[in-house]
Amino acid sequence: MFKKVLILSASAGAGHIRAAQAIERAIAEMNAAEEVRHVDALQYTNKIFRTLYSKAYIDLVNRAPDALGWLYDQFDKPWKNERRRLAFDKLNARPFIKMIEQYQPDITICTHFLPAEIMSWLKAKGRLNSPQAIVVTDMDAHAMWLCHHYEHYFVALDETRVYLEKLGIAANKITTTGIPIDPLFSRRQDQREMRDKHKLKQDCTTILVSAGGFGVGPVNYILQALLHLQHPAQVIAVCGRNQELHNEVEKISSSIPKNHHVAVKALGYTTEMDEYMAAADILLGKPGGLTTSEALAMGLVFVIVNPIPGQEERNSDHLLEQGAAIRCNNLPVLAYKIDKLLDDKSRFLTMQQNAVQMARPRAAFDIVEKLLTLKTKTLD
Repeated sequence: MFKKVLILSASAGAGHIRAAQAIERAIAEMNAAEEVRHVDALQYTNKIFRTLYSKAYIDLVNRAPDALGWLYDQFDKPWKNERRRLAFDKLNARPFIKMIEQYQPDITICTHFLPAEIMSWLKAKGRLNSPQAIVVTDMDAHAMWLCHHYEHYFVALDETRVYLEKLGIAANKITTTGIPIDPLFSRRQDQREMRDKHKLKQDCTTILVSAGGFGVGPVNYILQALLHLQHPAQVIAVCGRNQELHNEVEKISSSIPKNHHVAVKALGYTTEMDEYMAAADILLGKPGGLTTSEALAMGLVFVIVNPIPGQEERNSDHLLEQGAAIRCNNLPVLAYKIDKLLDDKSRFLTMQQNAVQMARPRAAFDIVEKLLTLKTKTLD
């Protein structure tokens, strides 16, 4: 058991936070630490820097995804530009460094590259002796995840493990666990029971639309496109805390004739996403690392629409390569592509099986178990 565990994330997109929370819950369920503290590193930086890392990222996702993809490629140069980037990070993260030095954890677990990089620097300077574990939250490992001072990497795929080995990371310091997701997703739930609980129809295809990252306009077009499905379907649009989006989906839903064979339901913020995924057949949306891992754990077929250039494009490649997804690049043919898939029951079943084979629902537990094993060897 650890005495003090510090989990470090960053609120640049929700995935890094959710991965950290998943590990935190796994530690609690396994009784693996006396004390666990989860910190959003950006809360210990100045306001301008925090805005650059969080709001600017979201703005690029929604308004200029191609620019985000260009930045992703420009910075994906292993072992390049480290000193300039670290100097910029250190200048804006002094309160964060002070917090770590005061807390003195037994181990730090980083689910974002910003705190991982700063931790690496502190270790290099001898200012911190705490072992560092780095959890990569996408299927590929971008160059910004690379550090010189660490004890272990956890990655999503064996291909990513091999890639890190080729870049010089020692093989015994990399473990393929998958991306950590909430332990709730590791527990299989009956589809019929979940449909009954959430007042969904039993006899039609259920499509969960992960709408939050799209903004109002594209969601409108996606839902309008789905109304042209030939198969009976119920579409659940996940709006989260976006009230404007929720209102727009409600407007679309109310405009659909009652006898139409496609129904649309707006879903606000919920803590029962595992249940809605268990009730669904298809997840339609952007393949972020956490959302993808949750969907795979539930055996959902993925319909990829407008992936963000960069990490989501790469996640898409892996899903398509393993036969767990289809991709639609032109919304006018979205219904056609889904209908064609549903027409082929054998293909759909195979894709569900492929999703389950890719899934690593116990990733968070596997990470904690590995760290406990390494602790007995003093993480060397």
